[in-house]
Amino acid sequence: MISQDTIQQILSRIDIIDIVGSFVKLKKRGSNYIGLCPFHNEKSPSFSVSPSKEIYKCFGCGKSGNGIGFIMEHEKYTYVEALRWLANRYNVEVEETETSPEYKAHMQVADSLHVINAFAQKYFADILMSNEEGQDIGLSYLKQRGFREEIIQKFQLGYCLERGNAFAKTAIANQYNPEYLQKSGLVVLRNDELMDNYRGRVIFPVHNNTGKIIGFGARIIKKNDKAPKYINTPENELYHKSKILYGTYFARQAIDKQDECLLVEGYTDVISLHQAGIENVVASGGTSLTQDQLRLVKKYTNNLTIIYDGDAAGVKAALRGLDMALEEGLNVKLVLIPDKEDPDSYVNKVGTTAFREFIAANKKDFILFQLEITLKDAAGDTTKKAAVVNQVAESISKINKAEDFTKQQDYIRQCSEILKIEEHGFTTLVNKFIRERVSKQETKHQGPAQNSGPAPDGDFPFFPEPMYDENGFEIQGPPQEFQQQDDTINLILKDELQERSVVRALLEFGLKEWEGKKRVADYFFEEMIDDDLFDNKQLLHIIQTYKAWYDAGLEPTSKNFLYHEDQSISSIVVSIMDFPYELSPKWKEEYDMPVASREDVYVQEVISTLNYLKLRKIKRLIEQNQKDLEQPHTSDEQMMLLQTHMHLKQLEKDILKKVGTVILK
Repeated sequence: MISQDTIQQILSRIDIIDIVGSFVKLKKRGSNYIGLCPFHNEKSPSFSVSPSKEIYKCFGCGKSGNGIGFIMEHEKYTYVEALRWLANRYNVEVEETETSPEYKAHMQVADSLHVINAFAQKYFADILMSNEEGQDIGLSYLKQRGFREEIIQKFQLGYCLERGNAFAKTAIANQYNPEYLQKSGLVVLRNDELMDNYRGRVIFPVHNNTGKIIGFGARIIKKNDKAPKYINTPENELYHKSKILYGTYFARQAIDKQDECLLVEGYTDVISLHQAGIENVVASGGTSLTQDQLRLVKKYTNNLTIIYDGDAAGVKAALRGLDMALEEGLNVKLVLIPDKEDPDSYVNKVGTTAFREFIAANKKDFILFQLEITLKDAAGDTTKKAAVVNQVAESISKINKAEDFTKQQDYIRQCSEILKIEEHGFTTLVNKFIRERVSKQETKHQGPAQNSGPAPDGDFPFFPEPMYDENGFEIQGPPQEFQQQDDTINLILKDELQERSVVRALLEFGLKEWEGKKRVADYFFEEMIDDDLFDNKQLLHIIQTYKAWYDAGLEPTSKNFLYHEDQSISSIVVSIMDFPYELSPKWKEEYDMPVASREDVYVQEVISTLNYLKLRKIKRLIEQNQKDLEQPHTSDEQMMLLQTHMHLKQLEKDILKKVGTVILK
């Protein structure tokens, strides 16, 4: 883990204009900067950066955050990866906290493998471009495949000489550890001698999401029936094949921008499509999709389009593992390339525009495609058709996110029509598979002694089985209790906006002067009624954290929370500090009059937000008193409750008069 001292050094040097300006061309406008949003396509700038608040906001797509959040969003880094990126940019030496000996050993090996892989990539690339054998065999093969030099350099392709130990000798001469060289898969030990593992092969480096090389794929060029076509790096501290999609580093921004990931099988498919200008593409390496790979896709988009060969093997490959994609909440489409072509050959044959048009026109929904293929195989066989019904119902049951409820119902309706079966019966079958999975999850996570409580993984929405009136017609429309929730939800949203205003006033003005030697924070905590007034406990936690720091003699500002290590706190503070409006600098020029800023009227804002809390407390006391009045009491008790009611109403009037608000019910 990165030490707190290192994190504080990084935070003290962060300049959001410098960070965002590394990726976006910014132009000053008023107190802020604007530019074209890097997260969606736009022609007019709607992306704004506030150096004073240290946040960015796009008014087009709605994305916002701080400097670290920008790096995480733009580069798809984790929090720690973003900190390391910033440490490197601002020349901050990263200090690690105490870790276990096992973790230290693991990190030492991982760091060594990174260094070896970087050395190997440069060596193989140099051989490809500068060595006679590399040019005659490796480079000529790549150019014959249609790859231009700029794309070869972009993907850092290389070539390993056919001589048995050319790379091994060079690596040893450069004092690289023989044990780590073997662990990397670049060399193997034969007859007590280190030999090159990728002899006579084109080298495809595999990058992680920060651009570091974690392994290699190596394709044989000359025909050799005994040798495998591809060799990949063995599993080690860096390389885990089940967690990797080739090309992610180069595709991540295009996937994010286009909100779609194209998935192909091979390295050359990815490279050819990139060369054609289609950059939102990654490769699975021809293996079945794993849950880790699908979660990697979900980091960038919910829309996955799989492009495979149109032969029987391609169809089979396309269907493998896709139930897991549904469980992850991905919208999965399939495209099969015609005429025994693959994506690489097809894009070279028809060109970029025609390829894009073909993909757009031939996307098929996974569930419906699966149904179409399996029904063809069933070919009128009743037993096989029953198996198809069960298979499709089970696939639909894997869609376990509550937000996908409408999609699930739509699948049930469409599949029932295609299968020519009753929708009610099909719904019951889908629910049966859902219940079975819930039961398995409960058994797995709770043990046989505990057989109740919510399932630990997913929302598992059950489909409402159709209800019919006395005439046999299906009853439509949501239950009445759902319709009655609207007013309550609106009140909750309104109260939360007020709570956010209270927190914002504290974060922005807490250290400003108040009366005498007091600060706003002193007045704030004197006037705060009680913690129960905050329905949003996350907002209350921010206030409590602020108070703890302030009482300890620290001087917390919004920046302490904006860059808080707890990302949930950071995110909510970013949204609180949002800047939807900015005073135009032309106001003074046009109207030649002073305009008060929030900084000028912070006293009124603090008083106003705290008065809201007081009103909220009074309102709740009035409601409680009203409930008490409805109960049977003695005449004296009744009189006391009435007097209490009148007193509370007068307090409410007095506060509303102070803030200039018209009283409501």
